[in-house]
Amino acid sequence: MEVQKPTLISIVGPTAVGKTTMAIELAKEFKTEIISADSRQFYIELNIGTAKPSKSELETAKHHFVNTLSITTDYNASDFEKDALAFLNDYFKQKKTAILCGGSGMYVDALLKGFDSGVPTADEDIRANLNEKFASNGIESLQEQLKELDPALYNTIDLQNTKRLLRAIEVCLITGKPFSEIRKNDPKIRPFNVVKIGLDQDRDQLYNKINHRVDLMVKAGLVEEVESVLKYKEKNALKTVGYKELFSYLEGQKSLTEAIEKIKVNSRRYAKRQLTWFKKDKEIEWFTPDQKAQIIEYIRRRLNANGQ
Repeated sequence: MEVQKPTLISIVGPTAVGKTTMAIELAKEFKTEIISADSRQFYIELNIGTAKPSKSELETAKHHFVNTLSITTDYNASDFEKDALAFLNDYFKQKKTAILCGGSGMYVDALLKGFDSGVPTADEDIRANLNEKFASNGIESLQEQLKELDPALYNTIDLQNTKRLLRAIEVCLITGKPFSEIRKNDPKIRPFNVVKIGLDQDRDQLYNKINHRVDLMVKAGLVEEVESVLKYKEKNALKTVGYKELFSYLEGQKSLTEAIEKIKVNSRRYAKRQLTWFKKDKEIEWFTPDQKAQIIEYIRRRLNANGQ
């Protein structure tokens, strides 16, 4: 008799759309637990600016990979793939469903599809030259270089993430080919089924929610949180929306009003990039945040089809 695979339910979508709320509702409905695939919620020191689940939310549904690392720790999507797979290997011995929730596309894909083995390792000379270029001319010079070398990747990558920009350009220069072309598209076989749910909504509604959330973060003490980690600002964990803009304010380069407005603008841009990334995956079934009943019905149909 064939043993039925367990199922990982993946909830993705742009920032502020309501992924955490939906994941908690689904965790209650299916009596299961949540794995965070938000690449900033891992860090203990970052709470307000990462929209981390509240204390009551964490008590309502058990979350994993939240508050597990310090920002002094270097951690990437490949590390997450390894750690999350090890966790699920044990978890699925006890339960048949789990929920993956997050908007960090590379981390979601790392767990669901795996990383490519054909991407070359680092070239120290090329990397040194790129770092020098970044130091002299800023992140915009890297963005323009990637746009020339790999327009397809330029339209989907996080353009504010210096580390990813450097790596993508480095691979293009090493291979002489666009990074987006040499990445293998064959996903790794996982020992579990995957049900993919996407959340999206009207653009004006989403952007209003983003703007409102930024205002709430500032009232909740975002400036003070950013000030508390200012000495770590070169860490990759802090080269992200909500932190880098306020570093500029704290260092006297922008007014607080300008910094807050920049957070809103960059958050909206980030939401667009997230949607571009996720819309490429044709296995994702899309819903609006108020369609909880339809989402539950869809998941139940998929679980039944999988023999669960």
